[in-house]
Amino acid sequence: MNEGVIIFIVFALLVIIVIAKTAVVVPQQSAYVVERLGRFSGVLSAGFHLLIPFFDVIRYKHSLKEIALDIPAQVCITRDNVQVGVDGILYLKVLNPERASYGISDFGFAITQLAQTTLRSEVGKIDLDRTFEERMNINQSIVAELDKASEAWGVKVLRYEIKNITPPHDVLAAMEKQMRAEREKRAVILTSEGQRDAAINEAEGQKQQVIKASEARKQQQINEAEGEAAAILAVASATAEGIRKVADAIRQPGGVEATQLRVAEQYVSQFGELAQKSTTMILPANVSDVAGMVAMASKVFKETK
Repeated sequence: MNEGVIIFIVFALLVIIVIAKTAVVVPQQSAYVVERLGRFSGVLSAGFHLLIPFFDVIRYKHSLKEIALDIPAQVCITRDNVQVGVDGILYLKVLNPERASYGISDFGFAITQLAQTTLRSEVGKIDLDRTFEERMNINQSIVAELDKASEAWGVKVLRYEIKNITPPHDVLAAMEKQMRAEREKRAVILTSEGQRDAAINEAEGQKQQVIKASEARKQQQINEAEGEAAAILAVASATAEGIRKVADAIRQPGGVEATQLRVAEQYVSQFGELAQKSTTMILPANVSDVAGMVAMASKVFKETK
């Protein structure tokens, strides 16, 4: 009875081992390389597969996902003989599991080493000041070179990114001084340009102010001249109209007598005012002859008429 149980257990274990070696479940985004009697037999994609026990063996397992490889920092020498530390990260993907298995022993190590050598070569082509500006071009050049070599390995290099570029401390100090000097230079230039613009604006404002003031004075003088001219014309017109009316009144019957009476009144009135304002007067001989003065005024009036 014990021997039967032992045989059953051994048989069960044998069945389990056979099933384990026969039934294979490949996960999604994975590929298994199968060898039959030591030779390449095929590639198992995602899903359930059955193998021939003791003949088929899963030799390599590859992930078809995008893989990120860290490229260690290394010292690169620029074209102007400055040492800089550069590190990066590489993104790749397995496209052909067969080539990735048999084309090279370790494609990850090979691509990492090739990326470092290519990086040193590309950095050596440019000056230190341009290394930060040319990062995109360096990344594209490295991807192009790696893609040529990795095609035979069944691997596609997708992109390469430089993470850090670290110059020596003395170079960093010199760059910091240079940047500080550039900032101070820009500050001085901006300050001088601001002062220049302010002076120009102030001069332009004063110029416009002088122009406006002169225009205002000109307009004021024009207005005053026009006002004075209008006033003179108005006075002249009023005077002419008054004289015209007086002349018309004199032509009427009794006008001459009224004129003589008016002259006599004005004579007496002006003579009285002259006596009040002055203590000393020089009088003509016929000052009391008012009638004679009126007759003389009338004669002048008639001659003028």
